[in-house]
Amino acid sequence: MVTLRFSLHRAALRALSVTAVAVLAFGALLGTAPAAHAERLKDLVSIQGVRDNPLIGYGLVVGLDGTGDQTTQTPFTVQTLANMLANLGISINNTSSASGSSQTLSSMQLKNVAAVMVTATLPPFSRPGEQLDVTVSSLGNAKSLRGGTLLMTPLKGADGQVYALAQGNVAIGGAGASANGSKVQVNQLAAGRVVGGAIVERSVPAAVAQAGGVMQMEVNDMDYDTTQRIVSAVNNLFGSGTATPLDGRTIQLRAPTDPAQQVAFVAQLEDLDVKPAQAAAKVILNARTGSIVMNQMVTLQSCAVAHGNLSVVINTQTAVSQPNALSNGQTVAARQSQIQLKQDNGALKLVTAGANLAEVVKALNALGATPADLMSILQAMKAAGALRADLEII
Repeated sequence: MVTLRFSLHRAALRALSVTAVAVLAFGALLGTAPAAHAERLKDLVSIQGVRDNPLIGYGLVVGLDGTGDQTTQTPFTVQTLANMLANLGISINNTSSASGSSQTLSSMQLKNVAAVMVTATLPPFSRPGEQLDVTVSSLGNAKSLRGGTLLMTPLKGADGQVYALAQGNVAIGGAGASANGSKVQVNQLAAGRVVGGAIVERSVPAAVAQAGGVMQMEVNDMDYDTTQRIVSAVNNLFGSGTATPLDGRTIQLRAPTDPAQQVAFVAQLEDLDVKPAQAAAKVILNARTGSIVMNQMVTLQSCAVAHGNLSVVINTQTAVSQPNALSNGQTVAARQSQIQLKQDNGALKLVTAGANLAEVVKALNALGATPADLMSILQAMKAAGALRADLEII
C-alpha cells in the first residue's frame, strides 16, 4: 500500500482538484509496479492449423565396433536383421555350418548391430524432398552407437502412413572407455542424431484458413486480459471486426480470401507489438531437485515461522569375539548399533511483509532454511494465508 502525505495549506488543498490527486496517486503506484514490456504477437499466440507432426520408426544401426546388442538378450535384433536380409534376397534361416550342424536365428551372435528407435519432427508446410534431422536411440542393450550407420528406416505418423525415410551416419556427442572392470563415460552413448538424415516423402495438408478466409489463433497462456489486449491491437491495425474473441484463449480472425494476401496478413499480424497482462503470482516447487522459482508478482504478508530440523544418526560397528586357545570355541562377529536422535531448536521468527520480489527473497533468506525446509515453510505459509501466490509442485 502506498501512503501519500501532503503538507499543503488548507485553502490550497481545497483548490487542488480531485483529478490532480488521482493523477498523483496513480503516478506513485506506477513507480512501484514493474514496467510491462511489449512483445511480438508471434511470441504470444499460435495460428490454428500451423503445427508440427511427430514421426517415429524402427530400424537398425550397423558398423559398430563390438558395442552392439547382445543378441541372446535382444532376440528382436536378430529377427529384424533376418527380415531385412530376406527382403534383399538372402535367407539365413536354418543354414548349415561347415561342420554340418544347422544354425538357427537364436544361435547367431552379432556385436556390431543394434536395434534403434528413430524419431523426428515434421514441420508445418513441409514438402517432399526436404531434409529433416532425426534422433536415433538404442532400444536394446547396446553399449554405444558411436561410428554406426543407420539403415533405411521408414518414419510413420500417427495415422500409420510413411512420411519420411531416414538413413545416414549417427553422430554421438559422448565418449567412453573401459578396461579390466574400470569404466569412464562422458555424456550419453546410446543416443545420437543424424543431421539431415531423413527425406520427406509425403506432405501433411494444413487447413489454416476456412471458408471465407476465417482463421483462428490461440493464446499460449490463457488470460482474459491478454486476449482482450490482442483483440484491441489487431482491430486498431486492421479495422474493427477483424478479430473476435471466442473465449479466454481463442481469437477468430477475418483474413483475406486470397492465399497470397493471407501470407502478408499473418506476417503483419505476427509482427504486431502487444503488452501482455501481468502473470498470476506463482511459486514453482521441484520436489526432485529441491529448486524453488517464483515470479515477480509473489507477495508476503507478515507472519511468524518456527521450523526445526530432525536428524537420525545410526552408527553400526562390528565387534569380533575371539575364544581362547584350545577352548574349542568359535570366533563370533557381533554387530553393535548406536542410534542418536537430534532435533534442532526452531525459534519463532517474524517474517515481515514483502510487496515485491526482492523483499520476499530477503524475508525468506532471513529464516536461514534449506531449500527442502523452505518448501515445507512455503506450503505452510500458503495454508495460513500469508503467501499470496499459487503453489505448483512439479
